[in-house]
Amino acid sequence: MKHGKIFILFTLLIGLSFTSQQNDVLPEGFVYVKDVIPDIDIELRYYSSNNFVGDTINGYNSNVLILTKAAAEALSKVQDDLHQKNLCLRVYDGYRPQRAVNHFMAWAKDLNDTIRKHQFYPDVEKRHLFREEYIATRSGHSRGSTVDLTIIDGTTNEPLDMGSPFDFFGKESWVAHPDLSEQQKANRQLLQKVMLKHNFRNYPKEWWHFTLRWEPFPKTYFDFEIE
Repeated sequence: MKHGKIFILFTLLIGLSFTSQQNDVLPEGFVYVKDVIPDIDIELRYYSSNNFVGDTINGYNSNVLILTKAAAEALSKVQDDLHQKNLCLRVYDGYRPQRAVNHFMAWAKDLNDTIRKHQFYPDVEKRHLFREEYIATRSGHSRGSTVDLTIIDGTTNEPLDMGSPFDFFGKESWVAHPDLSEQQKANRQLLQKVMLKHNFRNYPKEWWHFTLRWEPFPKTYFDFEIE
């Protein structure tokens, strides 16, 4: 019995040590969002091949959502509001390492790699992705307070119809795109309204993209990996 108690104590200490080491990976001011919003739905598209590149992106080593503490706490209030309607958030991207942005740039310059063109940018020539600002050398995501997300049904876990897929390069993704059904318009406006209420501003050409107002690191681009 004595040995059993010692083993249990040893296991607890190892667990605490691991947790402490995991938390130490993050720079001050950043958090694992699941620690703040335990029931948030996370589907990091860049930790998969389901994205415009068609491969896992550099720096995405786990399906773990990281944001600044301020952004995570604001997002928690969004989730609380949606719960009242039996709805939830699904997040496709949060903090993004600069090395991931570099990966996007290198991919965009390889004009022969168009494996996902039909799905994500059917009407845009790949050589024009920089000019039309679909790919950039810097991303607000690397500052830690920008999120890409949608709303899902709390019962079915199915995303609401927003009129275009996440990361679709085209006018169909513009918030004010006119050729939407009334339900699609209503769904987009619901997302816009609840995010704005809690101080997230939208990028008008991407219905899913929001940045926290008064973000804590407005001029700092981080490059730590997502573990």
